[in-house]
Amino acid sequence: MDLLSSVRALGVPTGPDGRRRSLLTAVGIVLLLLATATDLLVAGVDGRSPWPQLVVLPIGLAALLWPAARRPARLTLAVRAAVPAVVSGVVTGAVFLSGREALAGPGEIAILLCLLLLTVRDCPVRWAVVCGVLVGAAVLVLPYRQSFGESSVNPFQMLLPVCVVTGLAGYLRALDHRRRVAVTEIQRAERLAMAADLHDFVAHHVTGILVQTQVAQLLATTDSERLNGILKDVERSATEALASMRRTVGLMREVPEAGSTGFRHPAGDLAALPELVEGFAGPVGPKVVLHRDPSVPDGLPHEVQAAACRVVQEALTNVRRHAADATEVTVGLAHDGRVLEVTVRDDGRGGTRLPQAARGGGFGLVGLTERVTALGGELRTGPRPSRRGWEVTAILPAEKASR
Repeated sequence: MDLLSSVRALGVPTGPDGRRRSLLTAVGIVLLLLATATDLLVAGVDGRSPWPQLVVLPIGLAALLWPAARRPARLTLAVRAAVPAVVSGVVTGAVFLSGREALAGPGEIAILLCLLLLTVRDCPVRWAVVCGVLVGAAVLVLPYRQSFGESSVNPFQMLLPVCVVTGLAGYLRALDHRRRVAVTEIQRAERLAMAADLHDFVAHHVTGILVQTQVAQLLATTDSERLNGILKDVERSATEALASMRRTVGLMREVPEAGSTGFRHPAGDLAALPELVEGFAGPVGPKVVLHRDPSVPDGLPHEVQAAACRVVQEALTNVRRHAADATEVTVGLAHDGRVLEVTVRDDGRGGTRLPQAARGGGFGLVGLTERVTALGGELRTGPRPSRRGWEVTAILPAEKASR
């Protein structure tokens, strides 16, 4: 931490090119040097001994202006704040015991207050308290230098600037903490969103590629006529997986897609369900039927449509992973004016030939549950009550669409 940090600590807005920050830093350095020069000048004019200034000011200026790139690592902020404070306090005590007067001018006061600001703002809590007390005490006893033996000696006259600087530093420290917490939460939300995109889209296509590749290996010697259709389906799934991966990587790099006007997550809607269902069936998949009740409106909120599409996609992916023996899958959409009900049923017995690594780790259902409950809905999964197979049902509030 150096003088640049002390200028930044004041919260002054700067431009993107850094010119304003550099100007403020230069102004701060010039004012600090002028204040220290004033201390030496006044001491010489008044005929007082300048030795306290010659001892304290160089140490204080080094603590503030020593470039970080050339500063030894052992000279932490706590050390650079404590040493000038202790030296200043010792000098004040020596002057007091000698019975003489010595100047405590604006330069030394400014140095100590800058160190107090940086210490309380940036040091670890334990050292912030210790060093803050040391620096604050050094400032409070400064009046004893130049007013020894007079009734006007009052260390509390320095209490106001110490309290103001300490309060400002504490406020800036709280802002920094809130900013770090906000950044951490945003980064976590972005990681979860990207993980959901990778799981929902890339894993869906890659799982399909794996299943179709296994079938292609079986048909390579027994039914070569069907092999061409399977390979085309593999090519389509691979292309879609790469496109989904490219979109996600673009979001991570903050680069919009070519031809687009901004960023977008690869979230679907109800209009994409027929294509999704048709692509899932393919030449080797089970029969998939989509039943969309006429009561389902086209103008459902986008977040509801995206959640419904994700539910269907994850349920179909799980059929591939865990019920490769399924012969029929039914996707149903119904709307009663208040909620959208999405149902995916299969008749599989749970048999699968996929490797263990391709069966997923349960993150899909966890992500779906979070997405559905965030909308105020409910997700239910379990065996079908009346016959073999599995059922996934999502209840999504959609009252706004019926008005």
